[in-house]
Amino acid sequence: MLQGKKIAVGVGGGIAAYKAGDFVRELRRQGATVKVAMTKAAQEFITPLTMQSLSGDAVLTDYFDATQEEKFGHLHLARWADAYVVLPATADLLARITAGMANDAVTTSLLAFRGPVLLAPAMNTAMWDHPATQRNLAVLRATPRTHFVGPASGPLADGDVGAGRLSDLADLIEGVRGLFSGAQLAGKKVLITAGPTREAMDPVRFISNPSTGKMGLAVAEVAHARGAAVTVVLGPVGDVGSLPFEVVRVTTADEMLEAVMKRVESADVFVATAAVSDWRPQAVSAQKAKKSEGPQTLTLVRTPDVLMTASTKVQANAKRPLLVGFAAETHDVIAYARGKLTRKGLDLIVANDVSAAGAGFGVDTNVVTIIGADGSTQGAQGTKREVAARLWDLVAPKLGAS
Repeated sequence: MLQGKKIAVGVGGGIAAYKAGDFVRELRRQGATVKVAMTKAAQEFITPLTMQSLSGDAVLTDYFDATQEEKFGHLHLARWADAYVVLPATADLLARITAGMANDAVTTSLLAFRGPVLLAPAMNTAMWDHPATQRNLAVLRATPRTHFVGPASGPLADGDVGAGRLSDLADLIEGVRGLFSGAQLAGKKVLITAGPTREAMDPVRFISNPSTGKMGLAVAEVAHARGAAVTVVLGPVGDVGSLPFEVVRVTTADEMLEAVMKRVESADVFVATAAVSDWRPQAVSAQKAKKSEGPQTLTLVRTPDVLMTASTKVQANAKRPLLVGFAAETHDVIAYARGKLTRKGLDLIVANDVSAAGAGFGVDTNVVTIIGADGSTQGAQGTKREVAARLWDLVAPKLGAS
């Protein structure tokens, strides 16, 4: 998808600037031609000579340098590029882009650029959470041609833990690929369930599972990057930061079912990635249940099957959504997934061995087999965003999207 594409890379002044080198190298490996612009602050973290060596071309650092002006022309980079990627997009750089400033090589060329833009934020988590940064993000996200990837969450270079890490290389590359398939799902409505559900036993205890919602949110992010209008019905997974699509928060299976049933008939695709709790206590104590000596018995009853109920509702419709399920299993994975595919009337199912290394709950990677109702099978592995991209590669043609 990147073969022959002309990509401008604007490097911002953050500690993650050193990762720009790997990013540029990978873009070129996938066939893109790359030109780099750098802010003055970025040059404190990685040298223009390094970026010149990796990109294979001179680096734009100063429009007031006569030799650079002679080579580039004042707006050459903006007119040359098919897409513009900014990484790391620091809090300062995001603020200046939002304000429409043009006071360095990156902001000047970006302001003159008319094509798709990908911003990859990276900063301290307190800076990311600051209301000023969130206001800037809201303004930028309201611009249709501006897209985001990340930030990721985890340990930061300064010792803090939280949102603010530059996204992994694979996610950055998929973000760029999304710029060139951005219209693929334009006009399509996508409904996704993600995360776990919780079923209360008493005010302080519940039945649940380790799902973090990472896979479902990756599916949503790729769909959004490809132009879809996305709604995610999200179980209790904690803070996921500011997301560029609609998120409906729920806790129980009943709440998830209600949210899905209100929306599924108007969707073009329903992707059920959520790990819905299969059982709930028959009785819920109004007060914290006290432990006693010896065994205790808890009577469980089935929760509603969200995917089956939604599928049953739309099957008879003249125009129904494409139905995609996930099967999280620990043995006989393909057999169980095929049974679920048939039993629930699905178009595709993603078979996921959650006991395998690098797959399943709580990790950033996955290994799956995507099975079609026509008997086809496709393997996919990598980051969850890469797996999500492969899933949409298979779903899009079924929607008439190229």
